Amino acid sequence: MELVDGLMEFGLTRQEACIYIELVKNGSLTGYEVSKNTGISRSNTYMALAGLVDKGAAYITESTATRYVAVDTLEFCNNKIEHLKRLSTEVMISMPLKQYKSEGYITIEGRRHIEDKIRNLLKDTEKRVYISLDYEFLKNYKEQLLELVRTSRKVVIITNRSIELEGTIEYITDNSHNGQIRLITDSQNVLTGDIVDEYSTCLYSDKKNLVDIFKEALSNEIKLIELTKGEL
Repeated sequence: MELVDGLMEFGLTRQEACIYIELVKNGSLTGYEVSKNTGISRSNTYMALAGLVDKGAAYITESTATRYVAVDTLEFCNNKIEHLKRLSTEVMISMPLKQYKSEGYITIEGRRHIEDKIRNLLKDTEKRVYISLDYEFLKNYKEQLLELVRTSRKVVIITNRSIELEGTIEYITDNSHNGQIRLITDSQNVLTGDIVDEYSTCLYSDKKNLVDIFKEALSNEIKLIELTKGEL
């Protein structure tokens, strides 16, 4: 991830992020010095500096001229995370109760959103998970899968290279997954599609008929892997 993009995830605008980096590199600076160093217009610089102060990313120091200094990066990030944790609690308390249960087919677009869905499905797994995924993508969930094993959840993996997780049931196939995923949790949720890039899409559903179809497909794939292994 680019540094500027990473800072923007913490609520900074692109100009604010660029100016924050400049303050970190140079220590305290006046608005004039920031504008000169970054090439950002004076008016936009002062607006961005005010934004940094308001968002807790910079302090004002008074001397012969008003100067700005960056808040320590770890402190700024931790403050933002703690604020969001407190805010999330307040939001959940205030949010009205759902009046219905979604039982449809949902399209999830973009690799990041798909990865978030995978993490949440794994986190909410109560009994068992079946996952078919290329090793290069699967290893990103190694710790979560290990935690499922530790808490006595059944974990069945189909992949093209052993992830070496004791306690899992693993099937190794020569077939390339090419970023394709099939995930079933608790025989209630299914996620299928690909997670190759930002344009990737997946289908999520809790419809029993689709879950059953994918359970059967994974079962047949496992049987084929076992038969092929027996012929070697």
